[in-house]
Amino acid sequence: MKKTEQVNFRWAFREYIWPRRKIVSLGLILIVIRSLSGLVLPYASKSLIDEVIPSANLPSLQWLLAGVGIALLLQSVSSFLLTRLLSVEAQHLISILRSTVQKKLLKLPVRFFDNQKTGALVSRVMTDVEGVRNLVGTGLVQLIGGSITAMISLVILININAWMTLFVLFPVGIFGIIALKAFGYIRPVFRERGKLNAEVTGRLTETLNGIRVIKGFNAEDQEQKTFEKGVESLFLNVKKSLTATAFMTSTSTFLLGIASAGIMGIGGYFIMQGRLTYGEFVSFTLFLGFMIAPIVQMSNIGSQLTEAFAGLDRTQELMRMPEENNPSQRTQHLDKVAGHLVFEDVAFAYEGDKAVIKDICFTATPGEVIALVGSSGSGKSTIAGLAASFMSPAQGTVYIDGVDLSTVNLHSYRQHLGVVLQDDFLYEGTIRENILFPRPDASEADLLQAVEGAYVNEFTDRFEKGLDTLIGERGVKLSGGQRQRIAIARALLAQPQMVILDEATSNLDTESERFIQESLSTLMKERTTLVIAHRLSTIQRADQILVVENGQIVEQGKHQELLDKKGRYFELYTYQTRM
Repeated sequence: MKKTEQVNFRWAFREYIWPRRKIVSLGLILIVIRSLSGLVLPYASKSLIDEVIPSANLPSLQWLLAGVGIALLLQSVSSFLLTRLLSVEAQHLISILRSTVQKKLLKLPVRFFDNQKTGALVSRVMTDVEGVRNLVGTGLVQLIGGSITAMISLVILININAWMTLFVLFPVGIFGIIALKAFGYIRPVFRERGKLNAEVTGRLTETLNGIRVIKGFNAEDQEQKTFEKGVESLFLNVKKSLTATAFMTSTSTFLLGIASAGIMGIGGYFIMQGRLTYGEFVSFTLFLGFMIAPIVQMSNIGSQLTEAFAGLDRTQELMRMPEENNPSQRTQHLDKVAGHLVFEDVAFAYEGDKAVIKDICFTATPGEVIALVGSSGSGKSTIAGLAASFMSPAQGTVYIDGVDLSTVNLHSYRQHLGVVLQDDFLYEGTIRENILFPRPDASEADLLQAVEGAYVNEFTDRFEKGLDTLIGERGVKLSGGQRQRIAIARALLAQPQMVILDEATSNLDTESERFIQESLSTLMKERTTLVIAHRLSTIQRADQILVVENGQIVEQGKHQELLDKKGRYFELYTYQTRM
């Protein structure tokens, strides 16, 4: 076994098997009982043929049948309890592990999700962990139990006839070597399958989410070809594993068939020589089945365990990723946030040394409204993301109330933060549920205040079910302006001390924009607010306007001051007013 496999098995044993050692041990006891009960029948067959039938002893026959019946009952009951006990525990572990992986995902930095497909992450949560059922479920226990049964049967076979047993061990040994080679080949195939499955699932998720764009551009055929290409790659991967498994199965059939044919010849010869009784021959063949069956079963279970470790490899890789809210670095807890925000020589790069922003310096005092304007891709959203602590600066420092934001516990900071994004996410459900998202236990009065403050009631009053109207996945049944107003109502309900608005009025018509400007005035009152806007008419009353171009602040001041300078802001404003 390779070193990585040893490490993974130790990790899996420590994480999943050892904490459940009691139930796994009980499973081993049950499988031993099942195995020993199964050995009664071969012994009984020998006694029946060699002793009971020749002596015509009816009472002995009755006792023999009673013993076999009790053994069969024990075998059935132990099999039922084994499956019921371990299979249920395995499914319980899968549910726990899914929750654990999802919890870990939510703790990872935003940058991690920028480089991942949603469907691929769904596959990691739902599919990769399923293999654990073969560790805690019947798979591993059957492997151990099968090994015990095979060893006991081997001892009995040697006791019956050593030469016949030696003949059988030769093809069994060859099969074992082939199986080990095959498992070494299959494991990377299974690991690659997990990646391919995640990619195909991710593409399908993107397709379904973007169905309107696909149909709008008449791109169904193009999307179908892309998906078929992914499915084909997945098929070829499955084909590899099936070929290897089929080779093992056919090899075992051939080799064990040779062993059976040889036993017929050798056994017949020994019977003719008087060195083996009919009962011993029948008993030998039955015990041979008990030795070979677990070995064949081990090949199937081995494939399952190999697939399980491939999935757990990916799970382990995810669980070892550094969390966003690292407790060893983020040790500062903020009980209150006044909203004094400072950027001091801040630079940030998404990839390598390609800086998106650099030398960013500004100060926002509590209650101030800071507006960020500039061309698309100039770095405005990156600055907002740094203020929201979605990422940390590559250089320089962001301070909140005099404390380095990179050392602040994120939970203590974000509970005072309200965010409204350009494409704010809405859950499938009702309008009420989406507004209550930051404070599920908020009072009806607080809810209605947020609803009225964001003028959500302006359109919900026209709906038959009002706030209890279902909005569809991502709010697809609502207009862009309606979705944005729900997002603003959600921020109002959160009652934050700091607010970040990323194009919060970009999807609004003129009338809605007027309503929202009034509600935003309420939201911004006595709160430090960072506003990103393309519509310069919406930020004329900002305390500071930062003009960002090519990742740097090129102008800074109030609306009229910047117009008087007749620089970049003047150009942007003049261009928009002419449109």
